[in-house]
Amino acid sequence: MPENVLRIIDANANRAREALRVMEDYARFILNDDELCASLKTARHDFASAIGPVLHDAILHRNTPGDVGAGITTDSELHRENTGDVVIAAGKRLGEALRTIEEFSKTLDPAIAQKIESLRYRAYVIEQSLAQTIRPSFCHFAGVRLYVLITESLCRKHWFDVAKQAIEGGADCLQLREKNLDGAELLKRARQLVGLCRTHGVLSIINDRADIATLSDADGVHVGQDDLPVTEVRKLIGRNKIIGVSTHKLEQAQQAVRDGADYIGVGPVFPSSTKPREFLPGLPYATQVAQSIRIPAVAIAGITQENATDLIATGIKAIAVTAAVIAQDDVRKAAQNLKALFLASPPPRQRER
Repeated sequence: MPENVLRIIDANANRAREALRVMEDYARFILNDDELCASLKTARHDFASAIGPVLHDAILHRNTPGDVGAGITTDSELHRENTGDVVIAAGKRLGEALRTIEEFSKTLDPAIAQKIESLRYRAYVIEQSLAQTIRPSFCHFAGVRLYVLITESLCRKHWFDVAKQAIEGGADCLQLREKNLDGAELLKRARQLVGLCRTHGVLSIINDRADIATLSDADGVHVGQDDLPVTEVRKLIGRNKIIGVSTHKLEQAQQAVRDGADYIGVGPVFPSSTKPREFLPGLPYATQVAQSIRIPAVAIAGITQENATDLIATGIKAIAVTAAVIAQDDVRKAAQNLKALFLASPPPRQRER
């Protein structure tokens, strides 16, 4: 076998193995995602099996001291802004290394080249899966404590006045949740809500409708398990908008992280007359999420001043409420009272993404 070709394959095999390990460690220690971790571990072992016969000879020709490229580096290679940059760089390095191995293996053994080609396409899929979990560091949702849903039928005053008073009472995020309005009216209200939120420096979210969120320039959209998947919503609203997704069990929460959601709704934690359900994951599910999910989580359903303390004990740092604020005579005071319960708990440190 040609010595120069063997040296090329040896060097790129090292790059590929190292990149796979970086990506696997991200899935394991940062995402805590057993599914992605298993995919990467399998890919690593399959790569070793495919390239093994050549590497036995290739390593004999390694000449690190005589490698003219070993000491060449760039400033960008020495700096990473965050863990997301680390993973993205590893993914690109993996694809490049596999392509080089594939091409030069064709001169030695086409069967090996074919195996590497198949692995390269698998690597592209894994790279995309990891990339979906990486969100911009400027997403401010981690600071949300009180999230208020605005539904006109539950308001005792004009919905816009209620929204304003909820903000004055300490709401960090408002969601426009109107299931029965026609598109034109919903867009009109969305623009009004977005303007109000922007004036007061709080987040604005539109329920279900990615199109309305985009047209109104809201900060984001919230979807349920039966709505468009997060990955498809992301294509519609872009990288810089917030996506929240309702979850009712840990598998759904893990999938939301995998799909690139910015936060999850957790519940129902208590029975709710606003949106009755036949199932109740309750406080045990909230505890699971607080202990194992890396993105912000907002507990929802049936939350009141009286039961909020039980919820705080789970480790959940934010709540989403409807009637407990907007259906009250004194909306501002109701919001203040709920917010005060969570102000005593320090904001969660947003993990690198």
